[in-house]
Amino acid sequence: MRLLNTASLQLTEFFSDIPSYAILSHTWGSEEITFQDLSETHLHTNSSLSATTRNRKGYRKIVDFCNKARADDFDWAWADTCCIDKSSSSELSEAINSMYKWYSKSSVCYVYLEDVSPLPPGWHVSSSTWGPFVASRWFSRGWTLQELIAPESVTFFANDWSDLGSKFSTRNILAEHTRVPKNVLRGVSPSACSAAERMSWAAERETSREEDLAYSLLGIFGIHMPLLYGEGGPRAFQRLQEEIWKREEAFSLLLW
Repeated sequence: MRLLNTASLQLTEFFSDIPSYAILSHTWGSEEITFQDLSETHLHTNSSLSATTRNRKGYRKIVDFCNKARADDFDWAWADTCCIDKSSSSELSEAINSMYKWYSKSSVCYVYLEDVSPLPPGWHVSSSTWGPFVASRWFSRGWTLQELIAPESVTFFANDWSDLGSKFSTRNILAEHTRVPKNVLRGVSPSACSAAERMSWAAERETSREEDLAYSLLGIFGIHMPLLYGEGGPRAFQRLQEEIWKREEAFSLLLW
């Protein structure tokens, strides 16, 4: 697992004895920072990054994320944009199959809602303010489902990094909008729910690549399988369902 030092933005790979870390959940934009961007010099220092890189919105997001993590006493952080070398198909496959575990092992998950404005001082998400909160694009993306469920501690932030509330404090709103039961939001394993119910949580979500709608569910079903980009969404779902059937004899899938 490759982690980002919150002070230097240096990437370090850990194979064992992984330190505590904060993890980022967000939606991708057009100016994200990649592994290659942070590896563009041998020094890996903030000052050595090109002006083009430092002027991108994605760079500002990573800096703000690391600043928040450091303020919360975390020396290490993880973000999917820059902690995975996506030019390596083997590393990408390993990362996607490990993603649920990485989120579940994090000390805290920061959910950055780029399209949600800050609430008035002292306010948090409640029944009177939940409209803009659940209207966020974050709630429509496939990958963010496991990022909501897997971590024990989740905090939501507006686009200025002001606190909107936690998974615990917003659990009623989250359960109503996502259809994920409150006991699962509190930490009960998704396997306590039928395969069909778990599938239904993702029914209205979208991914940029059609295969990812199936791949983003691997952790929720405890499945490991190779990624075959180009196979198409229907074939990816067929393989996922075959793996679920092997593990669970999931007759409920026939009704989904």
